[in-house]
Amino acid sequence: MPLSTLNDSDLDRLGLETPIGRIDRALKQLWEGDEAKTRASLINLAIYTEDGCQLVADNELLDHVAAQHACRALLILALPEAQPPRARAWIQALCRPYQGKQIVCSEQISFVLEGGNAAQVQNIVFAHLDSDLPLVVWWQADLSKNFEERLYSRIDTLIIDSARWEDPAKQFDALLTAMNAESGDFDVRDLAWTRSHFMRTALAACFQDATACHNLSKLQSIRITHLKGQRTTALLLAAWINQRLHASLSVELIEKDSGPALQGLVLEGEGVRGEVRRDCDSCFVRVSATCGEHIREDLLPADVDSDAELVTELLSRFHGSTLYSSMLPFVRSMLK
Repeated sequence: MPLSTLNDSDLDRLGLETPIGRIDRALKQLWEGDEAKTRASLINLAIYTEDGCQLVADNELLDHVAAQHACRALLILALPEAQPPRARAWIQALCRPYQGKQIVCSEQISFVLEGGNAAQVQNIVFAHLDSDLPLVVWWQADLSKNFEERLYSRIDTLIIDSARWEDPAKQFDALLTAMNAESGDFDVRDLAWTRSHFMRTALAACFQDATACHNLSKLQSIRITHLKGQRTTALLLAAWINQRLHASLSVELIEKDSGPALQGLVLEGEGVRGEVRRDCDSCFVRVSATCGEHIREDLLPADVDSDAELVTELLSRFHGSTLYSSMLPFVRSMLK
């Protein structure tokens, strides 16, 4: 999608168009003479996409995230196949009230790179980071071409959404190669994994009493109902269950055309059954566990659905540990 085909009104939402060589000066002028506004930044957050249709959604997402997490935001739309090569940039302040009087603002710099190659993307990112703050990159494209060692060696946290990948097996191979590289010392956060956070919490609630725990070894199968396009999300959930149980339960996936990403989870074995079910558009999941004559039921929060909510939640648990890396071999083995 060349730049000429993008809607001018969409580009206008990116703020003030600014020559790339004057970005630093233009950002400084944003704050001059306005003592009510305070610039704040705790992280560098970059979104990289090669899909022009994502531009408006990503711009709105950054506005949502900045309301919760002060950052230097970089929005990069790369169009590697577009010719001739051309680069444009826009700046804006993402502001919110703080304690009634002061206004706290994050800075956003947006770039559209026609013909952008790996070197240009790297130079754009590195030249516009805010001091030595951590670099969080949400990579929305395939992990190829512009995803090179010189870039990922500088990333502190890489956000991906493996559910978006058309060829997840190939992309997981690329991810594992980067993670195992000598310079691949970055944390990985997968939105497909984040989508199951409360589903996992609800499942743990099924088996938290002594009677249920005593029967865990009898479990034999996992059945997960998921939205079309969320197979990887379901596989990650199945991988976590097998890992936590130190087992190899059989896995059945059921795909639905509508509803939330994860809609149902059933674990079954001889005399034991656990179920987590989410009705369409419900903010809660119904939990039930049966062990012989013992029955337990509960109602617990459901997972968030939108990308903006997922990224905000992820950043809120930014420094927490994750089991994600240890599950990748299991997930990769199920992707033929």
